[in-house]
Amino acid sequence: MFQTLTKNFREWFSVPTPSAAKDNHLSPELLQRIKNIQVKTNYMVNDIMAGEYVSAFKGRGMEFSEVREYQPGDDVRLIDWNVTARMNQPFIKEFIEERELTLMLLVDVSSSGSFGSEQKMKNEIAAEVASTLAFAAIKNNDKIGLIIFSDKIEHHIPPKKGKGHIWNIIRTILSFQPEGKGTNLSLPLEYLLKIQKKKATTFLISDFQAENYESQLKLARQRFDIIAINIIDPREETLPNVGLVYLEDSETGKTLLVDTNDHEMIKKHKTLCLKKRQEQKTFFSSIGIDTIEIHTNKSLTDPIIKYFKYREKKH
Repeated sequence: MFQTLTKNFREWFSVPTPSAAKDNHLSPELLQRIKNIQVKTNYMVNDIMAGEYVSAFKGRGMEFSEVREYQPGDDVRLIDWNVTARMNQPFIKEFIEERELTLMLLVDVSSSGSFGSEQKMKNEIAAEVASTLAFAAIKNNDKIGLIIFSDKIEHHIPPKKGKGHIWNIIRTILSFQPEGKGTNLSLPLEYLLKIQKKKATTFLISDFQAENYESQLKLARQRFDIIAINIIDPREETLPNVGLVYLEDSETGKTLLVDTNDHEMIKKHKTLCLKKRQEQKTFFSSIGIDTIEIHTNKSLTDPIIKYFKYREKKH
């Protein structure tokens, strides 16, 4: 029983999600939520995260611009010998930084996100995180694409630019009604490898309540710059002392009776959860993937800004 508990404890809650209208028939409540997030994240990007995104993501490399006549002090390694031979005088290649990026958002919409012990559920936090990143990217004239997944690929929006495109992405994240309940992290990574031929900075936003995705993650990391954003709720690791409670796995529907008065069991569970999370971060780091942890009871932007500053120094 204890092994089952430690494996599934973080998923053993079932909180109904607010009813969402279809994309073409948005309810006034959902429309207002979208506008609120747009205003909030726009403020975050303009007044809190200004410059941090640009500094952290400086482009994919150098792009050829033109050739010009060689001048004393120029790097001889940049001499274009073909042009030099034709013109009978030395010319060099000039390069400019390729500033435009493609940002891919991989957002987990499985049923385990329909839980939140604080003011917001994990899937709402995930939507705000994705929106913040999308606004930061669009203000830097980058392309943004979206893959929504559960235990299947639910929806895909190809990378594009523009405010209307961002509105569509935010609306899709907030109003989407997934068909699947479970989580399969391998699927979006396989799909990304299939549909995205160019390099892309990829944010994988999930609570990472899945297994057997490590090999696919390694493959995707060979092609893409991947950052894992882990959405965490405090009650997934520590339960209040309320006696016997039935917990329901929101993805499988299974139930489990837990005695929250059993302090030793609760303590061991928390220790194992923290250990598992640290092992996951260590694995991600070992294959070149950074992790941002977003807690539902703490600031959403602070961890992102902290990571941007860390990435700027790192690169």
